[in-house]
Amino acid sequence: MPRGARDPLPSGDEARLLTRYEDVRRALSDPRLSREGATGSDAARITDDDSDIFNSPMACTLNAVGHERWRRMLSRWFTAKRVQALRPAMERTADRLLDEMPDHGHPADLVSHLAFPLPVFVICAMLGVPEADRDSFKGWSDTFPSMAKYSRDEVTTAHREFEEYMAALVADKRAAVSAGKAAEGEEDLLSLLITATDAEGRPLSGEALTATGQALLLAGHETTAGFITVMAAHLLSDRRRRQRLLDDRSLARQAVEEMLRFDPSGGFGMIRYVHEDVELGGTVAPRGTTVVCSMSAANRDEDAFDRAAELDVTRSPNPHLAFGAGPHSCLGQALARTEMQAVLDVLLRRLPTLELAVNGAELRQVDGLLTSPPAALPVRW
Repeated sequence: MPRGARDPLPSGDEARLLTRYEDVRRALSDPRLSREGATGSDAARITDDDSDIFNSPMACTLNAVGHERWRRMLSRWFTAKRVQALRPAMERTADRLLDEMPDHGHPADLVSHLAFPLPVFVICAMLGVPEADRDSFKGWSDTFPSMAKYSRDEVTTAHREFEEYMAALVADKRAAVSAGKAAEGEEDLLSLLITATDAEGRPLSGEALTATGQALLLAGHETTAGFITVMAAHLLSDRRRRQRLLDDRSLARQAVEEMLRFDPSGGFGMIRYVHEDVELGGTVAPRGTTVVCSMSAANRDEDAFDRAAELDVTRSPNPHLAFGAGPHSCLGQALARTEMQAVLDVLLRRLPTLELAVNGAELRQVDGLLTSPPAALPVRW
């Protein structure tokens, strides 16, 4: 595709599509382009329902906090060091889910019994959600990203129920912290954020804490579940690839990065609004242009990656853009990476004979989701 091609959006509006690695990386990092501007009245609309996407109560609450302020307050809890401390618990959860998988018969579905529930349980543990409530989180997580599986009323109801639950959970934790009754050594994210302040000494409001819990589940579950599913599908569809990792499990980290580069979340791309004339894709993008940054295409750019069309689990370095770039790169990327590494290590250790129970060409994509991993991954061992 030509650099900076005009791209019609589902709404009928036009945006400039960027597919080259350097163009995408620059657009995502350049302060003259912003995500917030994409919600303005003069910006191109993605769909006719952009109000639902950009102006939900959750989004409005976090926008009122200020993205940079909110991000700074949360980023200290999403460092690679802090997330790595969660890895043993992730592996124990993966082990438990694999222990339960044979109860569902053969072939088993790796999506419904591992890739989907594990990120939910990880986020619940981070937020301090009681174990008895985690099945409710699984139900909400299944409903939120669907664009066809559930009706608008069902999705609206799920959002309302989740918001009410999170508000009550925040209130309970705030009361416990205020009364000095929080569990000894309590380090769940909500309890920590209740007492946290920004550089000016301002805490997050109860509404912002509720919206934070919503945002973390919405952003962190469906995408990570898709990453895990696609990673497993690529691993199992090529016996040589699987054997290479079984022979040298130290390659797990590189393999995860390559899976992210080769087949990242198949989403629409990141949207940016041009506030000042800027050169992108060899031409000037004038102020007011809406830009679509395709990370998927950028990660297959032959000018940026040698043998870009090949999946190489030994590839290093691997500066892919699966999590974006610049100040708005994915806040939870360390968490997603660690979950993928934990799952891969557990699968290699526990199920070295794991294989697909169907031909790889038979795997169908999920209908109606924002990302497009296989709907199911039938496996045997």
